[in-house]
Amino acid sequence: MLTSTRVTSTQTTQEQSLILWFDEIGLKDIPLVGGKNASLGELIRQLQPKGVNVPNGFAITAYAYRYFIEKAGLSAQLRELFADLDVDDVRNLQQHGNKARRLILSVNFPPELEAAIGAAYQKLCNRYGEDTEVAVRSSATAEDLPDASFAGQQETYLNVQSLTRVLEYCHRCFASLFTDRAISYRQRNGFDQLEVALSVGVQKMVRSDLAASGVMFSIDTESGFKNAALITAAYGLGENIVQGAVNPDEYLVFKPTLKDGFRPILDKRLGNKRIKMVYDMGSSRLTKNVWVPESEQDKYCLTDDEILQLARWAVQIEEHYSQVRGVYTPMDIEWAKDGLTNELFVVQARPETVQSQKSSNVLKTYHLKQHSEVLVKGRSVGATIGQGIARVILDVSQIHLFQPGEVLVTNKTDPDWEPIMKKASAIVTNQGGRTCHAAIIARELGIPAIVGCTDATDVLKTGQEVTISCAEGDEGLVYKGLLPFEVKETRLENLPRTRTQILMNVGNPEQAFSLASIPCDGVGLARLEFIIANHIQTHPLALLHFDELEDEVVKAQIAELTKLYDHKPEFFVDKLACGIGMIAAAFYPKPVIVRLSDLKTNEYANLLGGKPFEPKEENPMLGWRGASRYYDEKYRDAFALECQALKRVREEMGLTNVIPMIPFCRTPDEGRQVLAEMAKNGLERGVNGLHVYVMCELPSNVILADEFSKVFDGFSIGSNDLTQLTLGLDRDSALVAPIFDERNKGVKRMVKMAIADAKEHGCKIGICGQAPSDYPEFAQFLVEQGIDSISLNPDSVLKTILMVAQVEGVEH
Repeated sequence: MLTSTRVTSTQTTQEQSLILWFDEIGLKDIPLVGGKNASLGELIRQLQPKGVNVPNGFAITAYAYRYFIEKAGLSAQLRELFADLDVDDVRNLQQHGNKARRLILSVNFPPELEAAIGAAYQKLCNRYGEDTEVAVRSSATAEDLPDASFAGQQETYLNVQSLTRVLEYCHRCFASLFTDRAISYRQRNGFDQLEVALSVGVQKMVRSDLAASGVMFSIDTESGFKNAALITAAYGLGENIVQGAVNPDEYLVFKPTLKDGFRPILDKRLGNKRIKMVYDMGSSRLTKNVWVPESEQDKYCLTDDEILQLARWAVQIEEHYSQVRGVYTPMDIEWAKDGLTNELFVVQARPETVQSQKSSNVLKTYHLKQHSEVLVKGRSVGATIGQGIARVILDVSQIHLFQPGEVLVTNKTDPDWEPIMKKASAIVTNQGGRTCHAAIIARELGIPAIVGCTDATDVLKTGQEVTISCAEGDEGLVYKGLLPFEVKETRLENLPRTRTQILMNVGNPEQAFSLASIPCDGVGLARLEFIIANHIQTHPLALLHFDELEDEVVKAQIAELTKLYDHKPEFFVDKLACGIGMIAAAFYPKPVIVRLSDLKTNEYANLLGGKPFEPKEENPMLGWRGASRYYDEKYRDAFALECQALKRVREEMGLTNVIPMIPFCRTPDEGRQVLAEMAKNGLERGVNGLHVYVMCELPSNVILADEFSKVFDGFSIGSNDLTQLTLGLDRDSALVAPIFDERNKGVKRMVKMAIADAKEHGCKIGICGQAPSDYPEFAQFLVEQGIDSISLNPDSVLKTILMVAQVEGVEH
């Protein structure tokens, strides 16, 4: 251990040390060396022996800073300077900050402090080489606290070489205690400007200028989901990521199954990484930014093994800090890869201070505070309120005109519209009922929609300000102008526990982590269509037969989408596995029922490269869809890709909570053929706990429930198609929309029969259709019939839990 340097030989306590080496300090020493340095010491002492690499170095202590201020007689001058500070006056703030920094830089370090820094730096040079390069980092004594983050308030300097420069930049760090942003932050958070002291960390540089670096969090930064680690990476030194100067790669890793030895990389997103920060040799600037070659921009910075290694370290660090603090402590961690040795290092770690402070036990409800002229009426989707500038688009070829945050007004939508639907604040359509495409996608996106308005594109005009209210019951209203509304929050503690399982319908993987905070028993319907249309966008057969495609424009589009993949079909498998994995991870270990692809031929044809592989059908709704495609020789190779994705999720990611479900399975024999295809592709029912369910959405599924129960492990009633096929109507037709009603006596009889027969034959049965979300009385009917589970849209879960509890007589 390198020994500490003290003011005199008689002063032997750490509190009076000018220099403390990282392996001498820990979290208890924040008052001595600040949050950043204390954390580095903790990592080196406690986690480096367990395999977490951390570069060595030393801290110039807070005592050294105060010793310097005292010796220079600066305390009284600084106190006087800040007497008339006004952080709300930008010019006043700038003047005070500039004067404080100049005051500190105008005074030399005491000789004993210079000598202590020099001796410590020399010991680093003795170990790593002459004039070894170091990072000089500020570490304030009120920094990196669990409820207050001073990160970025003070300065950091990279590639500092020679004692002269080390002294210079340590001095600059002391002065940076009074950057304008730090002064303002302290003032607004109630910290005395002179009570906060500064320590400086001098740490051996990792040569990430020759490789990559980044930031990782042991929690999802957007949703606060605790079971995922988020890793960002870019080429060169890490300052560009910290400063937001570069768009980095992003990786998501699922922590629970990672700890069990699996490889659960849930998502990988390529950043452009156009610049990188490197050493500026022989220059006073220390570092510089250079352009990254395009060939490197189009590659990930890290290998899968490196991603997983960093994620394991994030888990170790989080668990250690949580244990030390006695409370769950998600972490914000900086890492670097050494381009000379290819080793990974952790260079900083601090508690995360945003998501960890939020409460997830809150339900939001929307209420208009005033009303105006009603322009258009239709059927409401969801229970929220949206507003913005209307954009009327009558043809999909014009969707490029749509701007984020606008209200989409159109005749009807299909999967081709989804790229702009996710950018919309609300959706209004002339046609369709509550189970049409626009309604389904709006629910998944969590935005309000009003469908079946008949005249919306005639009445509403592009550029018009409108408010879309779906918070007033079954009828959705488009109001003139941007009306004020309020969002009420309800706490979710002490929700009743129902005998009937309450599941959730989830289609968009990007929302899964946020939706996981809603109390439920798992996912009753995860639709692959959203993933295919939005994340893959390409027909699977076009990937399998890429070289044979004749349309050069389409071929170029597919080539651009799949540029990271040498084998084009792997793109489909990878993106589908990541999408399924995100949803499965969000609700793990609860069951997640994944319905395999159920696009119709016209929808498949609209995917990139799809037209040559799809027949034209007069009624695609009743044609080549669902199970009938999977074993067909014209499509079975494409279905094999779906199976590969599911196999990867269950076996490589360890997410065995995934239950595949077969849609539109017309006969038991067809079901057996699908199971045979699945087994051929490594998904054998009963192996590794694999259960397979079937949709109960055709009259034949109900009438032959006894036979289907011998083929599958469970049923899920699709009330949308079951209603359509029981009543003999097109659910997307506005002409017959008023007749479409899941509460119809004939439909309810079919549902009753299905539940009774499934239970008689020992099969689980639930429902994933729209009816229980829209009609509380239908949900009550299902509970009375003894259904095992009800899967609902996210906005209906909580109210249905309360209703079901009341029906079951469960106390709240």
